[in-house]
Amino acid sequence: MANLSQPEATNLAAGRNPPPEQQLHDHLDDHAFSFSPITLKKLPHLSDYLQDLQPAGSNPLDHNPFFHPSDGFYVNTSDVVLRQVACRLSPSGTIASPSHHLAYIRAGPRKQIFFDHCATRAAIVTCGGLCPGMNTVIRELVVGLWDLYGVRQIYGIKAGYRGFYSIQPIELNPKMVHNWHRRGGTVLETSRGGFDLTKIVDAIENHGFNQVYIIGGDGTMRGAVKIFEEVRRRKLKVGVTGIPKTVDNDVGIIDRSFGFQTAVEMAEQAIHAAHVEAESAVNGIGLVKLMGRSTGHIALHATLSSRDVDCCLIPETEFYLEGKGGLLEFLEQRLKERGHAVVVVAEGAGQDLIPRTTAQKEERDESGNMVFLDVGAWLKTELKKWWDREHPHELFTVKYIDPTYMIRAVPANATDNLYCTLVAHSAIHGLMAGYTGFVTGPINGNHAYIPLADVAQAKNEVNIKDHKWEWVRSITNQPDFVKSKQNSV
Repeated sequence: MANLSQPEATNLAAGRNPPPEQQLHDHLDDHAFSFSPITLKKLPHLSDYLQDLQPAGSNPLDHNPFFHPSDGFYVNTSDVVLRQVACRLSPSGTIASPSHHLAYIRAGPRKQIFFDHCATRAAIVTCGGLCPGMNTVIRELVVGLWDLYGVRQIYGIKAGYRGFYSIQPIELNPKMVHNWHRRGGTVLETSRGGFDLTKIVDAIENHGFNQVYIIGGDGTMRGAVKIFEEVRRRKLKVGVTGIPKTVDNDVGIIDRSFGFQTAVEMAEQAIHAAHVEAESAVNGIGLVKLMGRSTGHIALHATLSSRDVDCCLIPETEFYLEGKGGLLEFLEQRLKERGHAVVVVAEGAGQDLIPRTTAQKEERDESGNMVFLDVGAWLKTELKKWWDREHPHELFTVKYIDPTYMIRAVPANATDNLYCTLVAHSAIHGLMAGYTGFVTGPINGNHAYIPLADVAQAKNEVNIKDHKWEWVRSITNQPDFVKSKQNSV
């Protein structure tokens, strides 16, 4: 008979079953547990539609003096990255959910490559708004292609998608891009719109490009999907990859996009300035509007980092001004208790509260997105109107800070610079291996190749039922506006 611990003996003598956690622990001590079936996401490859395609040879890293490939250095098709690594075990030791697990092909260099360095002509383009790290990605693509694979024909496409068919490409080399990572913005210049599929693919074909690196946000990735599909329809030997760029961190599937951590760092500085202004005034409110059209990741993470914020408003959850449990009631109490308050609002929050004309409801930008009104300016006006109405003879100040363009324009910090290098090199390795129509990015800390179509459709929204959002509310002590509104009805 096995020896029992004292707690086990006590439970047995009392006729009690051990708690579920102890049952699971005991079960796993003696038994292995199994995963649900794993589904590997298929990644497009040039050989899917080019039947006679043959490898161009072994990877030149074999002969690179700075690399010493050994067992495990090269990635093969059996190396995968799981989409979900945290799961819940049932007492029997089986995975409780989900019913199946997704896996993606791991990023990295392959033993065999499908592009000869002498025949490779690479094009790099940046599209959409600015983001910290864009120049770093360009630099690392150029240096990686040049030093790792010996590619000498590397070109930059200026002014976004329209640059393919309206501006002559510029030649790039490591000497030219040497210090680009220290500069904000994009040296290649960028623009929104200008997407003409036929003209773009015609230009790719006419210039003889056979590798295309597209850096941009969710709208740019949707355009990249169409380019990949048209290239495949024409049966061109052209590899297409997307590198997600969105300071809002709203691209789905991947852990985060480059520039996000720099944005949070800069946003925290803006919050600190707002806090100083508010604290230095009588009944002062510091109001900071941060980027985030459809997601509040910057506002959330900057709030957690700062700990000086009294209310964080994001697009994923509603708020209201007037009445019981509303924002104005909360700020009234805050000013009574502390004499000042700091409010952070993401640009996409409260858009349904701002009055719009018929023309404003129909207005779209060049990328087809609805033009948002300035929620910060509107909120500042509403706060002043409220105070004048309720406290007509008392001092009151609202200091409104919008650091949007300051954040977008700065160079990437150290963490984002390292990330940009990894994502650029992963993209190069993928195209050289013959993969196409993919995005590269970290999933649970491991870089993987994800089909472009999946990323273009996925969104990364703040989960307001997650512990992180609850952490925000515990720091700010702000009300649950949705619950308060329901209770007041």
